[in-house]
This record gives sequence, C-alpha cells and structure tokens, in this order.
Amino acid sequence: MNASERRAIVSIGLIFALRMLGLFMIVPVFSTYGTQYAHATPFLLGLAVGIYGLTQAVMQIPLSVLADRVPRKPIILAGLVLFAIGGVICATADSIYQVIIGRALAGSGAVSAVLLALLADVTREQTRTKAMAVMGMTIGATIMASFVIGPVLVASLGMSGLFWLTAVFAVGAMGLLFAIPTPTRLLKQTLGEQSLINQLRTVLSMGDLNRLPVGIFALHLSMNAIFVLLPLQLAEVLDLTVRQQGLVYLPLLLVSFAIAIPMIIVGEVKKKMRQVFLLAVGTMVLAMGVLGLTWQWGVGLVVGLGLYFIGFNALEATIPSWISKVAPVANKATAMGLTSSSQFLGAFVGVSLGGWLLTPSPTVAWLVLGGCLVVAWLAIFPIHQPPYLSSLTVRLPKQTDVNAWSNKVLGVVGVADLVVMEGEGVAYLKVDKTTLSDASRQQLSSLTDTPLDI
Repeated sequence: MNASERRAIVSIGLIFALRMLGLFMIVPVFSTYGTQYAHATPFLLGLAVGIYGLTQAVMQIPLSVLADRVPRKPIILAGLVLFAIGGVICATADSIYQVIIGRALAGSGAVSAVLLALLADVTREQTRTKAMAVMGMTIGATIMASFVIGPVLVASLGMSGLFWLTAVFAVGAMGLLFAIPTPTRLLKQTLGEQSLINQLRTVLSMGDLNRLPVGIFALHLSMNAIFVLLPLQLAEVLDLTVRQQGLVYLPLLLVSFAIAIPMIIVGEVKKKMRQVFLLAVGTMVLAMGVLGLTWQWGVGLVVGLGLYFIGFNALEATIPSWISKVAPVANKATAMGLTSSSQFLGAFVGVSLGGWLLTPSPTVAWLVLGGCLVVAWLAIFPIHQPPYLSSLTVRLPKQTDVNAWSNKVLGVVGVADLVVMEGEGVAYLKVDKTTLSDASRQQLSSLTDTPLDI
C-alpha cells in the first residue's frame, strides 16, 4: 500500500470505529438502565435499540444513489452531523420517546455504503481486499469492544453520558474526514441522462450482485440475534456477568481474525473468492449446529461462537470487496447502498427475531438461526467468481490539462476506470488484461510517460 492508501484506510477505519462504538455501547446496558426513562416499556426499550438499524436500512439506498452523482465527502459529513444531533437528543432525553427520536435521527445519517465507496475510490484493485478486510476487522473488533466498554462506562457516566460520548465521537469522525484524500472520479459511463430509478434498476438487474445482499442480510441477522441470546446463556452455563462476558468475546475474536485473514488472502491471491465465500457461510451454519447441540456445556458455547466469528469476519471483509469488483463503475455507491441497507435491515430483524427466540428452548433458537443461514446459503450458491481486474498507479504528467489527459486515458481499449488524485499527483487505472492489446499498452505508456509491465 502507498502512503495515500494507508492514510485513507486508517481515517475511514477510525470513522467506522467511532460510529460503531457510539452505536453499540448502549446495547448490553440499555435494557437495564433504560428503565429510568419516562414511559419506558420492554417493547419501547427494544424499539429504541433497534430503530437505528431500521432508519439506516431505509436511508442507505437514497444516500448511496445520490453519492454516485455528487461528491461523496459532503454526504458523509451531513450523515455525521445527523449522527451527532441524534446523540445530543438522546443525551438530553427524559422520555423513552425522545430516545427513540434521537436514535432514529442518528440512523438517518446512513453513510456506511458511501464510506466504503470512497474507500474503493482511493485504493487500487490489488489492495482493496486488504482495505476491506481492515474495515471488516475494525467493525467486528469495535462491536466486541463496545460490549466491554459500555458496561464499564455506564456505571460512572450513566446513559446520558454514553449518549454524549456518541456526539463527541461523531465530531471526531468529522475531523478525520478531512484527512482522507479527495479523489476525482472519471467514468466511461455517465449518469447525467439516467434517472434515479434507472440507476437503481441497473444495479438490481445484475443477478450475481444481488445475491450479495442476501449474504449480508443473513450475516447481520444472525449476529444481532446471537447477541440477544448469548448473554443469558453465558450467564446460565458459565455464570458470567455482562462485564465478564467481554473476556470471552475478545480472545475468540482475535483467534478468528488469525484464521479468517489467510482465508481472505487465499480468496484474493488465488482467485478463489467464491470458494472462500461459500466456505465462510458453511462455517457459520456449522457454528449454529454446534451451538444448538452443545450449548449446555461451556466448551460448546465457546467452540460454536469461535466458528461463527471465523465465518463472520471472512464474509464481513469479502462482501464489500466483491461488490467493488462486480458493480458498474458509475453505480458503485448505489450497489454498496443496497448491501448496507440489507445489512441494517438484517440487524433490525435479528434483534426482533432474537427476542422472539428467547421463549423456546436454546436448542430450538440456535437451530432456527442455522435454518436461516441454510436458506441464505442456497440462495447464494449459484454465484460466479467475480472479475479480476488489475490496477496501476501512475504519476500525473507535469504541466498538462488533467481533464484532457484523463479523457484520452479512458479512451484506451481495456481501461475500465480512472481515479485521479490530483492533490497527490497520481492516478489509479483499472484495466482488464484480457482486452488490453499491445497497441493499448503502447498508447498507455505514451500517455503516462512510463513503461507499463502489464
């Protein structure tokens, strides 16, 4: 990775971490401490936690469609402002209804997909899977850390203090946004004459692309349902308090990263993403079976949860990278918006399903979740390998008209995409080696003043 990519990955990763930390710190404590609010009922407490995921699911698509037409950074900034305002409303709330309004407003700043699209803009094809793996690990680690940090901080800060921290995190994320390089996206296809409906229809018409949201929906449905079910079972079987349960999650998360990362690398380097993808789904199905049949023993809970984390981390990193490979260049944010919408809808359904599954026996609960993953696996199975394009980094020619130069580069047969980092003095080219002729190579070498070894 070059310096520009590293700076972008670190900044976007921290923005994700701050948003996720502000969101998930309240999850393990709100059912207990949320009863202090006026008009609080079990249903409204659950709604206050889950409403964020619902508004995220609703707003991901329109904001992502917009982000394919206008610069991405202003949209991200506006989303972070809404996130901060929602935190302030919750922090000053006396009534559970005010908390619900604040959480809904915070969720309407649905910029996860736009952040991933921005990351795809500023990273080359061969480093993108690594970048997406970092995002997946950051999200997973932040969620786990939240389950440890929330119970510790709420004892001294209270619910109001946790919500004030959410607002502070949002302001910090706004500052990080300015550390990310600002790319100029130049596309062979234009959206100028394409309606928003047609833009969305273009993405929805791609069969393989639309199997990925099924995977992310099932992934986050199962994860959120697990963290409704698991705390009670860890308390019953291992006699662990909520605060102590974090000591189980974090080691398992680290071990799962150590196993998932080689899987991700093999999928990318050996061009086996489909096989790795299906293996990860199968690992999660196996995890549900282990949990369903052996939850009565502590070792069964630990082994099942560890298997689940392996599959979860592999998919969390692979799916965004896969989308960036198969999505139309001009509709990348739209495609990621559909997937992010599925993610948060899965989270909302998962919380609701987890609450319902508290009533039957744990065995039935885990096997129902396993059945959901099997259905998703069957829907995903026909997916094909994604295309593998190559990326080049070239220095911008000195004293040249960048727009005119970019149009010439895009006119070369075999060039699929071009992102100009004018402030960095470089450009990223995405090329298809199967259609890049000798004449095209010579033309590119001439335009870039660099011999190209592709």
